[in-house]
Amino acid sequence: MKITQADAERHVLAITVDNEPGILAKITGLFTARGYNIDSLTVADITEDHAVSRITVVTSGPPEVIDQIHAQLERLVPVHRVVDLTEAGPHVERELALVKVSGTGEKRVEALRLADIFRARPVDTTTESFIFEITGPPDKVESFVALMRELGLVEVGRTGIVGMMRGAEAI
Repeated sequence: MKITQADAERHVLAITVDNEPGILAKITGLFTARGYNIDSLTVADITEDHAVSRITVVTSGPPEVIDQIHAQLERLVPVHRVVDLTEAGPHVERELALVKVSGTGEKRVEALRLADIFRARPVDTTTESFIFEITGPPDKVESFVALMRELGLVEVGRTGIVGMMRGAEAI
């Protein structure tokens, strides 16, 4: 099935799984085998005994493809639950990035000014460069990186998106 940009909808999937060797390979293999793209992927254990992990996957596709991905993920044995945060309702998305910028003079001053506006904080500085830490919604991070390109962007490291439903209930 050829997916066009017009058909594709972005979805954030929160998947709780047994924390065991190979589970990430099973999940990414499911996407690879069917030709689905993963735009962002984050994983961390979420229980005190390290028995359960949460995987957050951002992917795009028409509704029938997203439904198929959801159903196939739920069939995997080590998967406890799959929640499509996009479909489930209001949720919060955040990403962390480290952004290295080099420059002197006015470009250096402008980089610091923009970092302040975006609430990015310098975590390393030399006389010729900065490394800024920025957190926020993915579009904020993307905007900051785009502005830094004009000022001497050297390197970017991004964590990927994590998301959580609003309110008192856990997924």
